[in-house]
Amino acid sequence: MSQDKSQNKVGNDKFKYIRWIALVAVVIGLGVGGHPMLAKSAADKTQSKPTAEDKVGDNSDTPSDVTADTYRQLNLFSEVFERVRRDYVKPVTDKQLVEAAVNGMLTALDPHSSYMNAEEFKNMQVETHGEFGGLGIEVTMDNGVIKVVSPIDDTPAAKAGLKPNDLIVGIDDAPVMGLSLNEAVEKLRGKPQSRVTLAVVRDRQEPFDVTLTRDIIRIKSVKSAMKGDVGYLRINQFNEQTTDNAREALQKFQTEQGDKLKGLMVDLRNNPGGLLDQSISVGGLFLDKGDEVVSTKGRHPEDNESYHTDSDPVMKKDLPIVVLINSGSASAAEIVAGALQDHKRAVLIGTQSFGKGSVQTVMPVPGYGAIRLTTAYYFTPSGRSIQATGIKPNIEVRQKNEKEAGFTYHEADLKGALNNPNGKKAVHNRDLGETDAPAAADNKAPDEPIKPIDSERDKSKDESVSNDIFGDEKKDVQLQRALEMIHGISVYQNDDTGAVKGGDNVRPKDGSKLAPPPAGDAPDKD
Repeated sequence: MSQDKSQNKVGNDKFKYIRWIALVAVVIGLGVGGHPMLAKSAADKTQSKPTAEDKVGDNSDTPSDVTADTYRQLNLFSEVFERVRRDYVKPVTDKQLVEAAVNGMLTALDPHSSYMNAEEFKNMQVETHGEFGGLGIEVTMDNGVIKVVSPIDDTPAAKAGLKPNDLIVGIDDAPVMGLSLNEAVEKLRGKPQSRVTLAVVRDRQEPFDVTLTRDIIRIKSVKSAMKGDVGYLRINQFNEQTTDNAREALQKFQTEQGDKLKGLMVDLRNNPGGLLDQSISVGGLFLDKGDEVVSTKGRHPEDNESYHTDSDPVMKKDLPIVVLINSGSASAAEIVAGALQDHKRAVLIGTQSFGKGSVQTVMPVPGYGAIRLTTAYYFTPSGRSIQATGIKPNIEVRQKNEKEAGFTYHEADLKGALNNPNGKKAVHNRDLGETDAPAAADNKAPDEPIKPIDSERDKSKDESVSNDIFGDEKKDVQLQRALEMIHGISVYQNDDTGAVKGGDNVRPKDGSKLAPPPAGDAPDKD
């Protein structure tokens, strides 16, 4: 008994010491507004989102608001920290505990906030340059397992047949459950030509193994081809090379085809997003100079920004554009699709997009790594927030041979997903399970897609379609519909019966450019 008391006394002395250090560190970090841990610049932004409890535009809780309750909560942390150090079944380092605590604090806010240690931060910077080692797969964490958002074209993951919404439950015979997203991603990566075996669950069936050979992933974010007399531009994701590559492809279409070019298809399906600035500059390739592409609104006034194009469009205004989207189109892809839809510059065909309507700001922590923190919601030019709702296509078209409903995941299905700031109802995969016959066109809400009647549609709802059919004129039903629409518009434009010519086929004849936002869909005016 005396020995226990002696150990407790030593432990209590350590506890007091650690708690004192923790409180001093927090006072320094929270009491000084310009602390380098919280330094942020617009260049650090990649994508974004605020917490569900935050009221957009509310600045009541600033870092300088340190209260007695703040210290009491920090006492709790320091007490738990010391007890784990002293009594856990095996030794753990202070670094392990602190990093786990920080990451837990961030991941508890929403699915997209997280902590990156120095190595993970370096890997993230490499990825945005478009080249890294691994499998070529965009993933997120869902209920403790890894969920595939989309495989990247021409990578080991795509060649192995992995599909959006596949669940990775094991890596090399070790369960994924219990790992953080960053830890799981680290296990997926490895030296080129090394092999990794994934346990995959698809459509709630029995798990099956897929063995892949890792490779250097050189992400070619843009592919282009001519589909007859129509240009096809596929954007896989938004990295630092995307705008330049897309501009080059568009210029080539127009230079080589001239007047033979009837229109353009922009394929954003299974595009998980990427850099915010690239989505803005890609939007500028199609919109008039000065047009708004996206706006952001966060908790602090400095997070409220409106982004406009700064150059003339690359595409001629009289060329019709169709944008292809599906449930794998997320974040930056939704920004581009929403901007072109709001400005009436393109018709959207496909299925409802993922619904990630937030921006994460990467804030370096000198000497440690960085935090990826949701700092703002983004809004399309007409004031729509697509957070947890997604972008609805103008014309709903599904692929053939899609499987039964219930396996298409959206932002709202992720644990901790934020609510829509405009108060719109979140769209879950279960909400897309049934489709009624469409109402008369005159009675249709502005943001409601045109849906095929029941007898004409494939009853399946799952968007788990491999990337290898995209762009295939024989198998890709959505692409076939896009080609039909472009050719129809082209005939209408060149008709001699007085049809409206120029870009007015996708713009109101009164010259206005923005569709009014649906009722209750405008951002707050705090």
